[in-house]
Amino acid sequence: MAWVFLMMAGVGEMTAMFFLKLSDGFQKRKPAFMAVLAGAASFYFLSLSLKDLPIGTAYGIWTGIGSAGTVLLGIFFFKEKANRKRLLFITCIVAGVIGLKMVS
Repeated sequence: MAWVFLMMAGVGEMTAMFFLKLSDGFQKRKPAFMAVLAGAASFYFLSLSLKDLPIGTAYGIWTGIGSAGTVLLGIFFFKEKANRKRLLFITCIVAGVIGLKMVS
């Protein structure tokens, strides 16, 4: 279950960043509230995963999911550029996440 909780934490992190962008610097209340709620959920699920996973592994994977996922959300929803270098480095993050899971 720890890995499921960690994946949920990563999705929560991505969701929090998505709504943080929509909140326009916390000027829009509904997206700001959703960002805080998703961030809290992310930390909650991360804390549950830490009961069984090493902190370094869990944190690395959580930030990797959040980073790579948020870049992809930016590309798809906010029309941010998807050039080769950016995609290469997202691939590096994903490879690191996979590597951490394999050694845990």
